[in-house]
Formats: sequence, C-alpha cells, structure tokens
Amino acid sequence: MKHGILVTGGAGFIGSNFVLDWLGAGLGPVVNLDALTYAGNLENLASMEGNPGHTFVRGDIGDLALVQGLLEKHRPSAIVHFAAESHVDRSIVGPETFLRTNIDGTFTMLQAARKYYDGLEGAERERFRFLHVSTDEVYGTLSPTDPAFHEETPYAPNSPYAASKAASDHLVRAWLHTYGLPTIITNCSNNYGPYQFPEKLIPLMIANALAGKALPVYGDGQQVRDWLYVGDHASALRVVLANGRVGETYNVGGGNQRTNLEVVTTLCALLDELVPESKFKPHFQQVKYVTDRPGHDRRYAIDARKLEGELKWSAQESFETGLRKTVQWYLSNAEWVSNVTSGAYQQWVTKNYGDRTAVAGTAAAGTEGAR
Repeated sequence: MKHGILVTGGAGFIGSNFVLDWLGAGLGPVVNLDALTYAGNLENLASMEGNPGHTFVRGDIGDLALVQGLLEKHRPSAIVHFAAESHVDRSIVGPETFLRTNIDGTFTMLQAARKYYDGLEGAERERFRFLHVSTDEVYGTLSPTDPAFHEETPYAPNSPYAASKAASDHLVRAWLHTYGLPTIITNCSNNYGPYQFPEKLIPLMIANALAGKALPVYGDGQQVRDWLYVGDHASALRVVLANGRVGETYNVGGGNQRTNLEVVTTLCALLDELVPESKFKPHFQQVKYVTDRPGHDRRYAIDARKLEGELKWSAQESFETGLRKTVQWYLSNAEWVSNVTSGAYQQWVTKNYGDRTAVAGTAAAGTEGAR
C-alpha cells in the first residue's frame, strides 16, 4: 500500500525536483504546501497538472491551523520539510525573514506534527517520520586541509541564513528527544540542476553569459564547494525516508569539490560548445571579479560515507555530467527563465550586486543557499 506525504516548499528548487521524482516513481500521493514567495514557482510543477496524486496548497508554514488541518485531512505518513529562505546574500540584507521562516516556521511545523503524531496509533504511528532537509552551511567553514564535514562536526554557522538553519536543526533534535517525535535530519551540499532560481551561481552565470552581461565572481573565486546534482539529492531523500533511522543525521554530498572559478570556467566552456552561434564567445571573457561578501565561508566539503554505507546510496552524476544536463535544461527552457526573472528579481540583483566594487585581477555570484 502506498502512503501519502506532506511536502513543505514543494514549489521551490529542491522541493519541486523531489516532488517530481517522488510522483514519477509512483510512491504515493503528495500534498504540497508552499507560500509561493519569489523562489517558489508553480511552473516547476506544470507536468503534474491534472495529476490526482498531487494536491497543491498555497499557504504559510507558520499558519498552525492550516498545517494541522492538512495533516488531519490527508493523514500523511511523513512530512518532508524543505520550506526555507535560503539565499545567503538575502539573509545579509534582510535577516528577519530568515528567522521568521526558518526558525518560527519550523517550530510551527514541529508543533503541528507533534499533535498529529500523538493522535496516531498502530501502524500509522510506527510509519510516521518528520524529515527535515537542512544544509552543510550549519557547520561553518573549512581550511584547504581540513577533513570534510561529517555528522558529528560541531555547528559553527557564519551567516544569518546558516544560523537560522542551525537553529531549526536544533529544534528538530529537541522535539525528538523531548517529545518523542520521530525526526530525521539531512544536511546537503550545494545543489544545482533544473528549476533553480537564477540568483544562484550556475543559473545566474548561464543567464548573464547568454545576455552578454558580466559574470560576477566574489573575491578571488577560490571558494570551494561540494556540488550535488538535485536529482541525486532527491534519490537520497527517498532512501532516507524509506530506511533512515529515527534520530539520525545523514550528510548528503556529491563528492564534487570545485572552486567557484572552476565552476564558471567549466560552465563557460560548455556554453561555448552548446551555443556556437553566441555573439559573446568566448563567454569567459565576461568574468568580472568583485568585492567579496561579508563572512564568506572559504570551503565546504561533505563526507557522505554514513549515508553511502548504511543506506547504500551514492550520487549518480559527476559534476561534468550533471552540469551538462543542467546547461542543456536551461537552454531548452528559456521561457521558464524569462518568466521567473521578473521586475522584482531584477531589482534584487541590482541591489545586491550593483553596489559592489570591482577588484582588479579577481568575477560575484554566491554559491551558498543553493537549496
């Protein structure tokens, strides 16, 4: 028997990819709760239109009555909690929204889940899980020689975004130990792939390169991130939900450490190859180094051996294969990009990047919050 799930933030980048993956695998119905803020986009789920297994509800995770009503009506076997404000640069400019959504919103979800779980009996109670999807940024930063983040790495968040996600992780842990709510936490590395909002490094570089605009890279471009193709992340979450142990944390990584500059260089070469008619070849000539942002973590790396060994999961895409798929998707979906890059988004890009001064010898897109 297939059992339904409640997904929060299921119209966002990772959430929508997970919903599409889940429904595509025929694993059961999905109730999708999303507030449709700037990064939530129902166009991500256009292929699910008319699918009786997908129920979309526009609403806020901070609305306790709404969440409780959905749980009682649909009786899901799990909550998969993606909903979050996720872009580090935005958290620096306006941290209040991050605290409200990521901390208060998660608290509301936990309270609703606790009440629902306390009313379950028998197999329903045994089956229920609260899966909290978090980030590697809660661990802080690494030096070039430090070992990768593992599940026991102490938390040391360095941005308002990372601090708000760390706080939400702690709440989830507390609701497990204090109230017995069966929770699992995953901490993932930087995601990339289809449907990512074009404020993040890879889709921003694609859009700017094709438009002949500057490719802004923070500082010297030597910040290192571990890149995880979003399809691999979705498969990892399915495995964790099916077989993960209650109370455990699982780190999810792609095993693809690259500097920002390496990402941009590889991306430009792909665009040169895949868009031979472009007027802006070679695209790397559009790189512009700009002042680094405050508190920019130097290196992230994920040790995913626990997930790989215990649950037999492994990433299927290398960075090269995943990036090629991603670029091809954006090239084939120019209308989607055009629709999401609204006037409000353009104002944000101007506000965030317009005041940064160029740094001689160094091109600024952030990689964090690629969630």
